[in-house]
Amino acid sequence: MNKNIQTIVELFEMAAAKYPNNAYLWEKKNGVYQPSSYADVHQSVIRFAAGLMSLGIRRDDRIALLSEGRNQWLITELGALYAGAVNVPLSIKLDAETELKFRIKHSGCRMVAVSAQQAPKIEQIRKQLHNLEKVIYLDIKDNPEKNDLFYYDIIARGKAWLKSHAAEVEERWRSVKPDDLANISYTSGTTADPKGIMLSHRNYTANVLQAHSLIHITSKMRTLAFLPWDHAFAHTACLYCFMYKGASVAAPEIGNSPMETLRNIPKNIKEIKPDLLMSVPAIAKNFRKNIEAGIRQKGDKVWKLFQKAMKLAYDYNGIGWDRGKGSKIFKKPLLWLYDMLLFRKIRANFGGNLKFFIGGGALLDTELQRFFYAIGIPMCQGYGLSEASPVISSNSLNAIKFGSSGRLVKNMELKILDSDGNQLPVGEKGEIVIKGPNVMVGYWRNPEASIETVVDGWLHTGDMGYMDSDGFLHVLGRFKSLLIADDGEKFSPEGIEEAIVDQSQLIDQCMLYNNQKPFTVALLVPNMAALNRELAAKNLSMKTDSGCKAALELLQLEIDKYKRGGLFANQFPERWLPATMAILPEPFSEQNGLLNSTMKMVRGKITDRYTKELAFLYTPDAKKITNELNIKNLYDWNNRVKS
Repeated sequence: MNKNIQTIVELFEMAAAKYPNNAYLWEKKNGVYQPSSYADVHQSVIRFAAGLMSLGIRRDDRIALLSEGRNQWLITELGALYAGAVNVPLSIKLDAETELKFRIKHSGCRMVAVSAQQAPKIEQIRKQLHNLEKVIYLDIKDNPEKNDLFYYDIIARGKAWLKSHAAEVEERWRSVKPDDLANISYTSGTTADPKGIMLSHRNYTANVLQAHSLIHITSKMRTLAFLPWDHAFAHTACLYCFMYKGASVAAPEIGNSPMETLRNIPKNIKEIKPDLLMSVPAIAKNFRKNIEAGIRQKGDKVWKLFQKAMKLAYDYNGIGWDRGKGSKIFKKPLLWLYDMLLFRKIRANFGGNLKFFIGGGALLDTELQRFFYAIGIPMCQGYGLSEASPVISSNSLNAIKFGSSGRLVKNMELKILDSDGNQLPVGEKGEIVIKGPNVMVGYWRNPEASIETVVDGWLHTGDMGYMDSDGFLHVLGRFKSLLIADDGEKFSPEGIEEAIVDQSQLIDQCMLYNNQKPFTVALLVPNMAALNRELAAKNLSMKTDSGCKAALELLQLEIDKYKRGGLFANQFPERWLPATMAILPEPFSEQNGLLNSTMKMVRGKITDRYTKELAFLYTPDAKKITNELNIKNLYDWNNRVKS
């Protein structure tokens, strides 16, 4: 990137000038994906900015944006930025009365732009938002109110206003400075008082350049941006990184509900034929489950052949870093045959052009990385957080090491600190602390939290990790989620939880718990379909006590694999493996508040909800997994699912 490009406005001006005829955005219209060129989008952005200025929007005013990913999402954001305003992107998963109301009030937004599906939320709370002057509807609405505006009316208004105010509009966007705020992006935190992360124009442009030091994107590439556009990962790694190279970003086909939109993704991938995809573990796991389910449907012979092919690919790929090296080279001809018979057909379901995934998320999912590398679509796992704009490190196609978060972006410093603030040497774990132009300005109207988090320019991430001797960063989990034994020793549970879920088809979710106790316990959510399949092969059913006991014993065997003599022995210290387990009566979900909007477990809420179960796990009756509580929960759940 040209070092003179310091703002998002300058970034887009450069892209529109350099790649005017390239398709930037793709959107489904009348059943067909249609492109909008950089020149077309630029024209809409200027008009939208002019329309906002004609309505009295001033520099540094805040405008909230609540919508599914679509062309208008980005045009609305860029239009606000060109007008010198600050965008407050909001997740469509937020509820109205608590989460949305707090964010719009706290940020002091004068306007909010909203899609048709999200509009009822704003209408529910708009009378309680005294600073909110106007609501911009991205879609047509019947019976508009006095302070309602429409997206296309603002575009038309801006087009007319430019005839006599073009110089004023240009002066406004040219006056945007690197340190001006671009976004106030609220954390997906689990409290009623989330923090507003202030990200400047320079934070974003710096991180775009940093990200490109690891991942190679060309102007001919396409992606389907199915992650929420308000989220820092999709925001920077898709919208702005692709903008920098003149590449194309497609929006998913919006359904009549979030679930319908989700179901459109596989079809949209085939239509767009992306070169790379941004993903997170929750979505990547669903891709894997669908792949395996499709192969199972083809019969036992194909399933067994697939398992043989995967075993060979796993052996050939090693830990990624050593793929095909040494004697592994002799496995290449057979791997090529398996690729022709199986893997190529799987890749065709992703459009046929998909070269790799970029995996975002705090945790490293080694098994998931192995799986996708084996089928020929490497998952380049990365690490970042919103306060860092967000990219900090990533694996890349020429440097993959499973179990790591890859190498650091350029133009950024990183230290690993102990609890006393002393820097630790390579290989020792402590808090990940970074410094660079991508570090946030601070938290909006929260100077105390800002001072605690950014110290002398160093961002304290709150994540535990270490650097290895090959220069790869390993992220071990959040300090706030650490297990604490009765002797004070601490351990991050997230790697164990991920391994248990990823390496067992019988377990869907797992949360470990130890708060100064003599041993660790687990709350488990089983995969009922997989359990029933295993029981059916033994002519058993969870309609009976004996069937439930057999199912529970299967679950115990999955955990025992990590203990002495087991298949995965020595992966983790035994004292942190669960000694007792409670089977839960329902899964963790956003609906019951046990997962947040980024699909991460809300540990505090889970602990509060299952206080009795956790207490029971430290009693003698819990030592056998086939206890009455687990039998009852399994029996009731199975009957509920069947009915």
